[in-house]
Amino acid sequence: MKDDYQELVDEISVLLGVPATLENRDFGLIAFGAHDSDDDTAMDPVRTRSILTRKSTPAVRAWFEGFGITRATEPVRIPAAPDAGVFRGRICLPVRHRGTVLGYVWLLDDSDPGPSSSRLAAAMEVTSRIGDLLADEVRAGADLARELRAVLTAEPGWQRDMALAALRAALGPSADGSHVVLCVAPWRGEEPPVRAVPGTAALCTLPYGAGRTTGGAATGSAPATGAATGRLNGSSTGATTGPVNGPVNGSGEADTLALLVRLRSPDALAPVLTAVARLREDAGPGAAAGSGAPRRGLAELPAAWREAVSAARASIAQPRFGPVARWTSIGAYRLLTALPTEPDPVIRPLLDPVQAELAHTAEVFLDHAGQAGRTASALGIHRQTLYYRLSRIEQLTGLELDDGEDRLLLHMALKATRL
Repeated sequence: MKDDYQELVDEISVLLGVPATLENRDFGLIAFGAHDSDDDTAMDPVRTRSILTRKSTPAVRAWFEGFGITRATEPVRIPAAPDAGVFRGRICLPVRHRGTVLGYVWLLDDSDPGPSSSRLAAAMEVTSRIGDLLADEVRAGADLARELRAVLTAEPGWQRDMALAALRAALGPSADGSHVVLCVAPWRGEEPPVRAVPGTAALCTLPYGAGRTTGGAATGSAPATGAATGRLNGSSTGATTGPVNGPVNGSGEADTLALLVRLRSPDALAPVLTAVARLREDAGPGAAAGSGAPRRGLAELPAAWREAVSAARASIAQPRFGPVARWTSIGAYRLLTALPTEPDPVIRPLLDPVQAELAHTAEVFLDHAGQAGRTASALGIHRQTLYYRLSRIEQLTGLELDDGEDRLLLHMALKATRL
């Protein structure tokens, strides 16, 4: 498919004698013609950024759309605007299919009179073939999105087995290869194009909380981005079922973005994680992203999805896990994310805002393996002050901090509240 687009873009470049680029309707780069000119002015910052980052900024998109390209059915001339970084004039060829704009072919050309009307008409005929390809891709993506969504929300048993079989059939031979599942939440607006992440086999959005728990594991829940306390809203069953604080879709409910991405090998994750980190940025403040462990085939796809959701939740609690937390790298949070979301009763007294200082002291004390000297230094307090606070913690919780199991319970309960 990619080669087909490239051939058609090259055909337009040859036909009009100027380099062309093809972008989808969201201004994501699909293909571009060769720029072999020695003239530094042959490119401008907007074109350069589009090629290097494979997308344009929202400001650039809004500027170009101001010329009516979303409604145009014929070539649109756009003048240079150095203040906007557009140093060269452009001709935009809208790519349509059955009246719907699916993309744009861009030509850097500010010559006078420019390409003849007959050549532009011939180029528009090529864009109609591009439109057919894009429409086929949109339809295929919609089918795969439906099948992936069915797998991630189906109950265990025959329903899930049928959903997996349908997704396997839709993907064809590539279904048996290496894949990784990723989660970005909350997600606003429409699903991104599959080209947003290299190798994407399928992607879909899920309503927040879709896929209730079975056996204590969340099958399709999105990570909550947390209230001020960092606590998850939801039930005590292990699923993240409450509302998130963040962008929501048009129906007022938050979405989760799920991606199934093909891998050349299980250790070839770096480009995928980089692209998903950009998606997390696009999702806006408060968004989280996580990656499950790579696998071969689709049999363990629901488990991989749970891992991705858990990793995303862990990234909220611990930014040190990076913009896209990996299930294999989140350590103790693999267990913590499986705990009930309702705070353990023993630490509820410490969750009172009045006791925030004691809760912080307890966590730092346990993070430092109960070593008083290191804890006092980390908190910047005298040891006697520390001992007083620890005694208050014991009084409030009923726990004994000299007892290993009590320490474990308090430590896990405090860490879990950060999710």
